[in-house]
Amino acid sequence: MNRLASESSPYLRQHADNPVDWYPWGEAAFTRAVAEDKPILLSVGYSSCHWCHVMAHESFEDPEVAAVMNDRFVNVKVDREERPDVDSIYMEAVQALTGRGGWPMTVFLTPDGRPFFGGTYFPKADRQGMPGFVRVMDAVEDVWRNKRGDVIDQADQLATAMAASTLRDQLQADGSEPLSPAVLDQAEDALGARFDATLGGFGPAPKFPPSMAIDFLLRRYVRNGTPETLTMVTTTLDAMAAGGIYDHVGGGFARYSTDAHWLVPHFEKMLYDQALLVGAYLRAFLVTGTPRYRRVVEETITYVLRELRHPDGGLYSAEDADSEGIEGKFYLWSLDELTEVCGNDAAEVIRAFGVTSGGNFRDPHTGYAGSILHLVDWQEERTETIDNALGRLFGRRETRVRPGLDDKVLLGWNALFLRSLAEAAAALDRPDWMEAALANAQFLRRELRRDDGRLLRSWHADGGGRHLAVAEDYAALLQAYVTLAEVHDVAWLADARGCASELFRLFHDDESGGFFTTGTDAEALIVRPQDFFDNATPSENSLAAEGLLRLAALTGDATLEESPRRLLGQLAEIAGRHSASFAYLLGAYERAVTPPIEIALVGHDQSLRREVFGRLIPASVAVQAEPGAGAALTPLLQDRDLVDGRPTAYVCEQFACRMPVTTPEALRAEIDAALAARRQ
Repeated sequence: MNRLASESSPYLRQHADNPVDWYPWGEAAFTRAVAEDKPILLSVGYSSCHWCHVMAHESFEDPEVAAVMNDRFVNVKVDREERPDVDSIYMEAVQALTGRGGWPMTVFLTPDGRPFFGGTYFPKADRQGMPGFVRVMDAVEDVWRNKRGDVIDQADQLATAMAASTLRDQLQADGSEPLSPAVLDQAEDALGARFDATLGGFGPAPKFPPSMAIDFLLRRYVRNGTPETLTMVTTTLDAMAAGGIYDHVGGGFARYSTDAHWLVPHFEKMLYDQALLVGAYLRAFLVTGTPRYRRVVEETITYVLRELRHPDGGLYSAEDADSEGIEGKFYLWSLDELTEVCGNDAAEVIRAFGVTSGGNFRDPHTGYAGSILHLVDWQEERTETIDNALGRLFGRRETRVRPGLDDKVLLGWNALFLRSLAEAAAALDRPDWMEAALANAQFLRRELRRDDGRLLRSWHADGGGRHLAVAEDYAALLQAYVTLAEVHDVAWLADARGCASELFRLFHDDESGGFFTTGTDAEALIVRPQDFFDNATPSENSLAAEGLLRLAALTGDATLEESPRRLLGQLAEIAGRHSASFAYLLGAYERAVTPPIEIALVGHDQSLRREVFGRLIPASVAVQAEPGAGAALTPLLQDRDLVDGRPTAYVCEQFACRMPVTTPEALRAEIDAALAARRQ
């Protein structure tokens, strides 16, 4: 009996027809494991994971392999995107056991949930030094039956180690350091030491888009004006926008590049990458004015709103790497097809995108080959001929079988994109994008919040909202609400304050000043996880620290700063040395050591808005309202009136303001002066 058909997760439903007797995570599986004295085989993955599909085809769809699994284990399937708490706990165990992690993740547990052995992808049979899955299960069965004491000892040792987070314990032991701007200098130097000056990025292949590091460096450049800082940004953004990791035909980015040249991606597209990269390219455009950065923003947002949007405003999680069982097939082009579609323009397209008869990618499982489009010359601006040809290629590609869609809506990932979408709408004067952002915000409020106000992690059209939201969800939503308060309506500050209050109530760690992953009302796992590292997405603690500091600057509520400042003081030393792992947190640190530039716009004037939201002003906050509105929500709007009946801007620091101005030129000068004062 397979119990996954009624689950809301597309990933779990992908396995509903397996011959494996799968359980979803829950009490029923553990009860059976205790009753039958069997270990639990926990398999964790996600719907757009290529190697998850490979292991499923090789093993979980094979009746002989399934028979071994069903006879010896209680089998549990988990979607890591729905249950990041479960995933993080057992990923820590696998990394401790093997020195590496990833998905699919396979972990063997005692019936009470303690891990004792695990790994990532296992082939069906022994291959290239990797043990076959059946042989692994034979070995686990043997030690479980014949060396139970060793299993229990291993489980006890792992559980003890996991119960004490090494970093959290170290933070408490070392104590808090005074906050100093020198940490930001050290962090920039650390990124510079890892920078690939030829190909961009920070480190060797595989290369993941370093969106958060780019944001940090852009803010540093606005402050220090150092050409070397900007070079790290532009080299990386140019390489990614030219490479195969970017979809030149339909917009959007793949999850990462398997090579150092950003050419060959794993083709899955994740919503969180689109969110973070839209923000990075938007801010790069605001700083440099480079047209291709704006184009990337526009094309990526168009992709998300075209392919990942539910009709009511929610955003889906991801698109698969595979279509028709072949990795990358949807995105590859043969020379013959491209020549046919592009006609007289084919020679120009072939030259620009490096298309060859042999192609530059071959699916290792099927042998299917083709060319990934990539701009040979990073600096070449697209011509009208190329644009027209790409439009025809898009039309042809729309006749193909699309990659699989993970159509669940995740609160945290939606909130990340919501923030970037609202910022882009304000910066580029796109009311249609703002309308989409507001529809998304209302969707999250309506579908991912229970009647009692408790937020939920995941939503699907078939089952509605499910699973309690984790700290990442609350902290990302806090950031989105603060952004909407700045660029749309100051009334969103009430939502932001409510979200912050619940973040503290459910997740706060009184000892570290940070936040646990799971709420006080969540099920008890073998440990209560807490994440400090910025990986593919910002950590819950980085999101919370910056969001609370932004909210404090807008509301004047200094109590909101206390926990973030304490946490940042504890993380300062490690964040400075390992900046790539704390790149988002550095934004919070920058706010903590920099008095904010506070801007209040009274009355509506698009030219004044453009001066504020059409440039990058690090460590700043801004609000806009009609005369007399918003004063109860923020002191920035108290006693702020029109001057001579005209919309007026107030530029302040620590709620002490310069002379009010009414023209965009005067406002630009005030902001320039405030930024210049920081450099002195």
